[in-house]
Amino acid sequence: MKNKKKTKTKIQGNLSRSIIDILRNNSGKTYNYKQIASILGVNDASSRNQIIKKLAQLAAKKEILEAERGKFKIESNKNYYTGVIDLTTKGYGYVMVDEFDDDIFIANKDLNTAFDGDTVEIYIFNRRRKKKSEGEITKILKRKRTEFVGTLQQKKDFGFVVIDDKSMYTDFFVSGNKLNGAENGDKVVIEYEDWPKKADSPLGKITRVLGTPGEHHTEIHSILAQYGLPHEFPEEVEDFANKIDTSINKEEISKRRDMRDVLTFTIDPKDAKDFDDALSFKKLENGNFEIGIHIADVSHYLQPGTLLDDEAYERATSVYLVDRVVPMLPEILSNNACSLRPNEEKFTFSAVFEIDDNANVKKQWFGRTVTYSDERFAYEEAQQIIETGTGTIPEDISIREDAYSVGGEIVEAVVNLDRLAKKMRSRRMRDGAISFDKVEVKFNLNEENEPVGVFFKTAKDANKLIEEFMLLANRKVAEYIGKQSPKKTFVYRNHDEPDDQKLASLQTIVGRFGHKLNLKDRSSTTASLNKLLEDVQGRKEQNMVDTLAIRTMSKAYYGTESIGHYGLAFDYYTHFTSPIRRYPDVMVHRLLQQYLDGAKSANEEEYEAKCHHSSEMENLATNAERDSIKYMQVKFMQDHEDEEFLGVISGVTEWGIFVEIIENKCEGMIRLRDMNDDHYEFNADEFAVIGKRTGQTYTLGDEVYVKVKNADLVKRHLDFTLIGNRQEVEKK
Repeated sequence: MKNKKKTKTKIQGNLSRSIIDILRNNSGKTYNYKQIASILGVNDASSRNQIIKKLAQLAAKKEILEAERGKFKIESNKNYYTGVIDLTTKGYGYVMVDEFDDDIFIANKDLNTAFDGDTVEIYIFNRRRKKKSEGEITKILKRKRTEFVGTLQQKKDFGFVVIDDKSMYTDFFVSGNKLNGAENGDKVVIEYEDWPKKADSPLGKITRVLGTPGEHHTEIHSILAQYGLPHEFPEEVEDFANKIDTSINKEEISKRRDMRDVLTFTIDPKDAKDFDDALSFKKLENGNFEIGIHIADVSHYLQPGTLLDDEAYERATSVYLVDRVVPMLPEILSNNACSLRPNEEKFTFSAVFEIDDNANVKKQWFGRTVTYSDERFAYEEAQQIIETGTGTIPEDISIREDAYSVGGEIVEAVVNLDRLAKKMRSRRMRDGAISFDKVEVKFNLNEENEPVGVFFKTAKDANKLIEEFMLLANRKVAEYIGKQSPKKTFVYRNHDEPDDQKLASLQTIVGRFGHKLNLKDRSSTTASLNKLLEDVQGRKEQNMVDTLAIRTMSKAYYGTESIGHYGLAFDYYTHFTSPIRRYPDVMVHRLLQQYLDGAKSANEEEYEAKCHHSSEMENLATNAERDSIKYMQVKFMQDHEDEEFLGVISGVTEWGIFVEIIENKCEGMIRLRDMNDDHYEFNADEFAVIGKRTGQTYTLGDEVYVKVKNADLVKRHLDFTLIGNRQEVEKK
C-alpha cells in the first residue's frame, strides 16, 4: 500500500471564533484564507472552503474588514467593551457592560485568568438578540483583590492552596521558598503574583498563616481576610489618633450652640460601647416640644487628608461579627472622645426640631452643638418606662448594679417621645413605608466565644422610638439640602422600587400559604406587603416569608443623585446619625456644615466615587457578618448532633431541600441523594420534590423533623438527615 501524504482535516471548534482570534491577536495586519488555514493547521480543500465562506460571512456582518480583495483584518476597537466580571460557582461568568441591557456570558475557557469582581476588557464574538451574547476576556484592567484565603496542600518542596471562595475556579501554586512557614492543612492567606501563559494555575506567595481549619480563631480571621477586612489598625494610625486633642475647650464651645442644660439621654443596646446618638427633650411654653437629635461630632476630630481619615474612608464602615466588632475608627475616638457617654460633655452635630402634639415639625435647626448626657438607658430599661409609665427600673433588666429609679422629668420625656414616635410611624405606614420587623438571631457566648445558646432580638417600642427620631433627622437633613436650588452635591441613601418579576414570584410562593398580594400599583403593593408581614407574625413560615420579602426589594445604596427611598416612602433620605460606624455619615456632616457656612457645591464626581466605594464596603461587611452568623450556627449545631429538630422547608432546589429549624433559625440542607426511601425529583412550578414511586411530596413551608448529619465549620454548612414530615413523625 502506498504511503499517502497525510492531510490535516476538520477544523476543531468554532470557526468564526478562531478566525476572529487570529485577526484580533494581530490587529492591523491583513490575512488571506491560506494564511489563516496555515495558522489553524489545516490544508484539505473542505476546510479551506469553509474558511473562505466564513471570511465572506464575517465581512458581510461587518465583524471583520476586507481591506483589499481576499485580504482581511479587524479594527482594533471593534466589539471591545469594559465591565466587571461576576463569576458563578460553576466556573463561568457574566460581564455587565454599559452599552448593553443584558450581561455577556463568558465561558470558563474564555476567562483568561480573570477572577471574580475584576474589571476587564472583553471581546464580544457572538452577539445575539434573543439569547445571551457571548464574549471572552482579552485583558485584566484591574484586579478587585489580590489576596485570597484557602487551605495549603503541601507536596515535597511546593504546594497548592485550595481557595475557600466558591467562585474561585482554580487553586494557586506556591513554590517551597514562598510557603512562609505554612504546613500541610493550614488555613492561609495567599497573595496573587502572576499567571504565566502556559501555567495551569496562578502563582502566589503565602503572606499569613491563619491556623488550623475549623478552629474558632482561624475561621473568624478567615472571614475577615476573605473580605479583605483589617483585624487591627496600623500603628501609625493608632499613634495619630492618640495625639488628637479631645478636650472640650472653651474656644470650641464658644463656636457652638450650648445645649448642656437641656435634658439629654441615650438609649442603646445593653452591650453597646459606642453611643453615637442622644435625644434631648424640652417642653415649650406654646405647648410644643423641642426635640434634639444629637449625633457624635466625628468630623470635628476626623480631618480630611489625614492618616486617620484615609483609614476610616478605606474601611468605610464598622463590621459587626458575632464575637467582635471591627471598628471604622480607633477606640480612642469610637468608645471615648466621640461616644456620648453619660455625665460627660461632648461635641455634637444636631438636628433640633420644634414638634407639635400631633408629631408635625414646625421648625428645624441644624448645626454644631455641645451637649451633656444626663442618663444612659438600655432598650429594655426604656421599654420598662414606656410600659409602666414610672421611673422604677427593676434589678433583672438594670444595666447598673441594682434596681434604681429615675425622676419624673425623664419619665415624661420618654413617654412623650414614644407617643410622638408612634404617630410618626403610623403616618409613614400610611404613606406606603414597608415594615420589616425581621427577627434577629443572637448568640449567647461563653468566655471562649463558644455559642452556648440562641436568642431572638425583636424590636419593641423603645427600639422603634429611637428608630423613628433617627429617620426624622436623616430625612430632614436630606430634604434641607435636596430641595435647594441651584442643586448642591450631597450624599443620599437611595432605595429603588422592587423588581416586578421578584414581586410576582413572591406572590406565587405566599399564595401557597393562603396569603395574597395586590400588585396593582404602588400603594396597593406596599399595603398588601405590610399586611402579609403582619399576618405571618408568629407563624411557622414567618422567617421564610420575611426573608423572601426582603429579597424582592432592591439593594439600598449611596449616591449623589436622590431617587428617594422606596422602603421608607421618603422622597429624600440620607445617613446622618451614625458617623462613628459609617463613613457616609461623616461625609454628610462635612457637606452639611459647608453649606450651612455658605460654601459652593462640592465636586460631584469625587463624591459619587466615594459613595460607590462606601456601598461596596457595606456589601462586604454585610457578607462577612452573614458568614460569621452562619459559622456560629454550624458551631452551635455541632453540639446537638443526636437531637431531633422540627423545621420548616425554606427552599427547594434540584439537588436538595433547605430546612430552617424553628427553635433556633439555623438552616441546613437535606440532599436528595440522601433521601433513599424513594427517588425524588424536583418540580420547580410546585416548589417541591416528589417521590417517583410513592408520590410523597415535600414542598416549601412544610414542617419536617430533621437530625444533624454533618456540621462543616470550614464550609460553614449544615447537612441534615430527614426523619419525616411532622404529621407522620408525631403519629408514631
